Amino acid sequence: MDSTQNALPQNKMATVPVGRLLFTMSVPLMFSMILEAFYNVVDSLFVSHISENALTAVSLAFPIQLLVIAITVGTSAGVGAVLSRFLGARNQRGVDSVASNGVFLAAVTYLLFLVFGLYFTEAYFRWQTSDAEIVRLGTDYLSICMIYSFGSVGQVILQRILQSTGKTALSMISQLVGAVFNIVFDPILIFGLCGFPKMGVTGAAVATVAGQIIAMGIAIYFNMTKNEEVHFHIRGFRPSGKMIAEIYKISAPAIVMQALNSLMALGVNLILITVSSTMVAAFGIYIKVQGFVFMPAFGLNNGVIAIAAFNYGAKNKKRIDETFKFGFIYAAAILLAGTALVHLLATQIIELFDASDELLSIGVPALRIISLGYILAAFSIIAQGLYQALGNGIYSLVITLLRVVIILLPVLYVFVELFDTNNVWWAFVLSEAGSSLVAAFLLKRIYFEKVVPMRE
Repeated sequence: MDSTQNALPQNKMATVPVGRLLFTMSVPLMFSMILEAFYNVVDSLFVSHISENALTAVSLAFPIQLLVIAITVGTSAGVGAVLSRFLGARNQRGVDSVASNGVFLAAVTYLLFLVFGLYFTEAYFRWQTSDAEIVRLGTDYLSICMIYSFGSVGQVILQRILQSTGKTALSMISQLVGAVFNIVFDPILIFGLCGFPKMGVTGAAVATVAGQIIAMGIAIYFNMTKNEEVHFHIRGFRPSGKMIAEIYKISAPAIVMQALNSLMALGVNLILITVSSTMVAAFGIYIKVQGFVFMPAFGLNNGVIAIAAFNYGAKNKKRIDETFKFGFIYAAAILLAGTALVHLLATQIIELFDASDELLSIGVPALRIISLGYILAAFSIIAQGLYQALGNGIYSLVITLLRVVIILLPVLYVFVELFDTNNVWWAFVLSEAGSSLVAAFLLKRIYFEKVVPMRE
C-alpha cells in the first residue's frame, strides 16, 4: 500500500503544473471533437444549396442521428473504461473478452438502426410535417444513413478500443480519413461533379455512410495489425452476460446524457415546425454551428475529469481547486471567443447555407441571441466534469436534463405562443441561466462534502 501511495506523485497528473497539464491533455481531445462537429455540419452545408426544404429535411433527421451517436458513443465509453481496467490489471483474457463483446454490442446496436431505417423513417417525418417534399427528401436521406449505419457504429467502438490501448494517433487517422472522404465527396455526389451522377440529398447520405464505412475499415485494420494488446475472438465467440452488464454499468448514464440532446433537438423541431419550416432550418444551422464552439469545451471537460479524479484519489485538495480554476478559465475563454465569432459572423454563417431572405432574417438573430448563453454553459460544463470526477454522475445528469429538456422545452413552447419569431430564442439563454444556478448549488454541496474535508 505504501509503495503504491509513494509512486502516485511520480505520475504527471500529480506533478505537472495544472494549467499546462490540462492544456496538453485536452488539445488532442478537442481536435477529435472539432473534427466530429465538422463531420456533422458538412451535409447541411452542401444540402442547403439544393433548397431550403432539403435543409429542413436534414435538420429534422438530425435528432435520430444524434440518437445513433448517443447509443454508440455511450456504449463505447463503457467498452473503453472496462478494457482499460483489465489492461491495467494485465488481464489479457479480460481485455480480449471486452473487445469481442464490444464488437457484438456494435452489431446488435446496428440491427436496431437497420430496422428503423427499413420500416420507420417515412413515418418519422410524417409525424413532424405534412410537407410532401420534406417528407420525401428526409426519408431518402435518413433511410440510407440508418440502413448503412454499421460504419458509424463500428468505427466508434473500434476507435475507442484503439484509444483505450494508447493508440490515439491511429484512432485519429481513422476518423480523419473518413471525415475527409465525406467532405470531398459530399459536393461531388450531391451536384454530380467529376462525372458522377447528380444525386441531391441522397448523395449527401451516400457520402456520409461511405466515409463512415471507410473509417471503420481503417480502424479494423489498425486493431488487427497494430494493436498487439487486443486479440479479437470471433470464431466460437459467445456473448458474456456478465461482461455486457459490466460495460453497460458505465455506458447507461453516458447513453442517457447523450440521448437527452437528441430529445432536445426533436422537441425543439416539433415546437418550431408549428411556426414555420424556416425556423427549423435556422435551428438546424445553429445546432451544427454550436458543435464547433462546444466540442472544444467538452474535450477540455474530459481533461478536467481525468486530472480531478486522479487528485481526488490522491487527496490533493490544492490540485483539485486548480483544476476547476483553470478548467473554468479555459472554458470561458473558448466560449467567449465562440460568442464573439458568432456575433461578428452570424450573417456570413447563415449565408454559407445559401439562405433565403426569410432564413437570414430568422437565422441571424437566432445565432446572436442563443450564443449569449455560452459563458453560462462554460460554468455548467466544467461543474459537470467535477461532479463526475468526485464520483457523482447523477448531478451531471441532472444539469444536462435541466439544460436541454426541463427548462428549455417548456419555456420555448411558451415563448412561441407569446412572442415574435426573433424573441423565442431567448428561451435557450434562460435555460442556460437556470441550469447554471443549479449547477453552482450542486457544486458547492459536493465540494463541501468531498473536497473541503481533505487536508491541504
